[in-house]
Amino acid sequence: MLYERWQQIAQRHRDEIALHDLARGERWSFGELSAAVEQGNVDTAPVVFPQGISSDFIFSVLKAWRNKQVVCPLEVAQPAPHLKSLPPDCIHLKMTSATTGDARVIAFKPEQLVADAENIVATMGLRCEWPNMAVISLAHSYGFSNMVLPLLLHGIPLILVESPLPENVRSAAKNFDAITLAAVPALWRVWNDASAIPANVRLAISAGAPLPLQLEAEIFAKTGIKVHNFYGSSECGGIAYDRSDTPRTDPGCVGGAMANVDLCVGEAGCLEVRSRAVGQTYWPQPDDKLANGIFRTSDVVELSDGMVFLRGRVTDQINVAGRKVSPDAIERILLQHPSVSECLVFGVPSKDAERTEEVVACIVAKAGGGADGLKQFLQTKIPAWQMPRDWWLVDSLEVNQRGKVSRAAWREKYLSSR
Repeated sequence: MLYERWQQIAQRHRDEIALHDLARGERWSFGELSAAVEQGNVDTAPVVFPQGISSDFIFSVLKAWRNKQVVCPLEVAQPAPHLKSLPPDCIHLKMTSATTGDARVIAFKPEQLVADAENIVATMGLRCEWPNMAVISLAHSYGFSNMVLPLLLHGIPLILVESPLPENVRSAAKNFDAITLAAVPALWRVWNDASAIPANVRLAISAGAPLPLQLEAEIFAKTGIKVHNFYGSSECGGIAYDRSDTPRTDPGCVGGAMANVDLCVGEAGCLEVRSRAVGQTYWPQPDDKLANGIFRTSDVVELSDGMVFLRGRVTDQINVAGRKVSPDAIERILLQHPSVSECLVFGVPSKDAERTEEVVACIVAKAGGGADGLKQFLQTKIPAWQMPRDWWLVDSLEVNQRGKVSRAAWREKYLSSR
């Protein structure tokens, strides 16, 4: 199904440029890409593991589709999972964190990948004349769904950039009339600080972590470019998208439901996603959270006027003397203070057994900012029992390779330093 769809796309756009590999100085038309894939022996390995941001990744995927092999994208240097068997009728595996020491993957059938790509293209308005510039991992669900699948299933050209350094992005963009640029908030911040966001960006997308309101507003004021917040999950692809033309006013807002995606609030206030793009199952250990076209997330949400507002995660909630605190709610308030650039709130074991956990606020302060003013500010905004017991001032909030700030990682750093 996937390879046949690709062949139709390649025939329809055969003389148009499909793929630019700027690091190698090579490019292929759709016809040339199709012909190159047809060459070579048929590989019989059951699973193919493409890696990296290069043309090799694209060739590996297409050859796997041709050979009817399962594709399991990996980050560079990420070990391949050792699976004793493969889920029936599935053609794609996404890696996810496991609750035990064993590897666990998310399995997808061809039609589920097709549905995710269709939802993304329809919702975001991806266009063939606005090629995707790849600066994020193609192996991550975000990169694969937003760049690889639109190329192979919809004919949206792809530009592979050697690195996301500001000068590289600025230089690469000069070769094209218009581009679509999808990235994570950490990269948008770097490019904005370096005044390196290309003027020919026609569609700007941010996902992988919440996009700070201040950053979104700064980019809009400086360049006139609206960065659209995108919310998705490996288990189900795209969930919600901010279609607005102006900056958001609520940091929890991630836009409205993607095309062909139905959302509702389920148990414990968590979001439930229903669509044809929802993955088939976790493997080798199925879970009721992902089954029968439904993905039950751990994200606590509010649905209002067709918009989705993230209000934290059940797993991040802090237990203070039997009462639950949402770190996300405290972060939203702290970010309203003019001296706070970034912040992260998490719970740590309390020295007082009756409290169970204590609240810690990790703060990236602007020049002249300090904890004393923040304490006074919060006292008028939240109950006293939710007040952070410790304030940790840091130079920056480091992100992982997927552009996310990990509460667990920063909690461990804090406990080690304490």
